[in-house]
Amino acid sequence: MKYIFFSIAFLCGSLCIVAQNDSLPNSLKIELQTYKLNIGPVIETIEIPLVTKKASEIDIKADHWDTTLHNPYVDTVLQFPLELNFTDSTYASPVPHTKVVTSRYGWRRGRAHNGIDIDLVTGDTVVSILSGVVRFAKYANGFGNTIVVRHYNGLESTYAHLSHIGVKANDTIARGQYIGKGGNTGNSRGSHLHLELSYKGEQIHPEYLFDFSSKNAIRSEQVWVTQKWTHARYHNSRKVSKVKVIKSADEAALASLARQPKMYVVRKGDTLYAISRRNNMSLSRLCETNAIKQSSPLKIGQKLVLEL
Repeated sequence: MKYIFFSIAFLCGSLCIVAQNDSLPNSLKIELQTYKLNIGPVIETIEIPLVTKKASEIDIKADHWDTTLHNPYVDTVLQFPLELNFTDSTYASPVPHTKVVTSRYGWRRGRAHNGIDIDLVTGDTVVSILSGVVRFAKYANGFGNTIVVRHYNGLESTYAHLSHIGVKANDTIARGQYIGKGGNTGNSRGSHLHLELSYKGEQIHPEYLFDFSSKNAIRSEQVWVTQKWTHARYHNSRKVSKVKVIKSADEAALASLARQPKMYVVRKGDTLYAISRRNNMSLSRLCETNAIKQSSPLKIGQKLVLEL
């Protein structure tokens, strides 16, 4: 009996797992040492192939894949901070010429501008900034002819006001591949490309993730996104926001401790006066905080900032 206990103890204490780097780089070899009576130690090796998925093999259609809606995530609530990972260090410029940003992400004319506007001439080529799959390719209210590409890290890029759509939903797109032509469709004041970046329906300040200079650089391989970079109210569409990328979970945790804005979603029958009274703030302060006039009309679903 004591030999059986000895054998079990020896077996448990002798298990070792060694990754091999020789003939099969995509495999894992497990050396299992056992003890047999009258024979001594016996080494048995088991080889297990390691399978890693390429980006093109990731099923990015598994979550909220809808080719009829510009934003299928209307009922999704995200937890902050968000973590995004990139496999590339650069992106493809969406336009073939020098990028001139005419309007940035931020508050503009009393409402949120959730992307950046890049100058172009109607008919200019527009390409996908990263590889992915086309989720949406049709006319959208306000955006005109619009293409949404979902990328393999979950990020989505939106290209709006196009004069021509050159792809269709479910097309697989390579980084830098032609998707359409720039234009002036929808609610647009002159020809330009409106570019938005979003993750599960939450718009992210494009310049927080990407450097829109000639470098075409992705800010970091790992990026943590706090609500500061998903609320247009924190930014001015006429100014360049000062970007300091959060690259670790510890930094993200500290940044998340910062006070978040208190928001109010406009409901049917609401007025600015009633909202201000209900939330114990003056009408003038409510309007000033949201950069709107007291005569500005309200829309159901519109978000107002109550506290910063």
